[in-house]
Amino acid sequence: MDLDLDRIDDAVLALLQLTAFDDHGAVRAWKNQPWDVLDRLHEKGMLANPRGKAKSVILTQDGAALSQELFRRLFSRSG
Repeated sequence: MDLDLDRIDDAVLALLQLTAFDDHGAVRAWKNQPWDVLDRLHEKGMLANPRGKAKSVILTQDGAALSQELFRRLFSRSG
């Protein structure tokens, strides 16, 4: 099967909204997603470096905004 990694990345970024929280002005989310996806999102500028001991990852401003947009687009009911 030929996977569209960009669509997978979008879905994971949207799902990070489920565990997103404000940490003194920084948007964080629990990093319970596959490492390869988190690494790609970091390379795309959506996340701060996900490697480390912290159990959460910091979303960049662009990443937080896109995460909210994708969450609404992919998971909200229209009408």
